[in-house]
Amino acid sequence: KKSEQELKDEEMELFTKYYMEWKGGKKSDSISYANIPRFYYRLPAEDEVLLQKLREESRAVFLQRKSRELLDNEELQNLWFLLDKHQTSPMVGEEAMINYEKFLKVGEKAGPKCKQFFTAKIFAKLLHNDPYGRISIMQFFNYVMRKG
Repeated sequence: KKSEQELKDEEMELFTKYYMEWKGGKKSDSISYANIPRFYYRLPAEDEVLLQKLREESRAVFLQRKSRELLDNEELQNLWFLLDKHQTSPMVGEEAMINYEKFLKVGEKAGPKCKQFFTAKIFAKLLHNDPYGRISIMQFFNYVMRKG
C-alpha cells in the first residue's frame, strides 16, 4: 500500500507528464527563445581592435547614408522656388498659401529626396482653419527643414 504523500507525488508526476505531452513538450519553450532577436550587443573592449574598427566603419557608413538623404542648400532653394511659383491666391496677410492639388504638382517636380514630404498625411497635419483648404508655404517649408 502506498502512503498519501506517495499517491500525491505520483499524481503530480502523471499530471506533469500528460500536461507536457499536451502542451508539446519542453522543445517549444527553448525554440521560442531562439526566435527573439538580439537587440543588445556589448561595446567592444579596448583590446578588441578589430571589433572597434568594425564599429567605427559601420557607424561612418550609416552616417554617410543618412547624410545623402538630407536636402542640400540647392535642393532647398529649388523647393522654395517651386512652392512660391505654385502658391494659391488669396494670400492670408503676408503669408503665401498652397492648395492640395498644387501641393501634389510641386511634389512631382521637387525630386526624389522631397517625395517623402508630399503626402496627404503631412498636408492634413499642417492644415489649419483656412476656408479654402490650403496650407502655409512657410509652415510646410519649415517642416521640411526640421524633418529633412
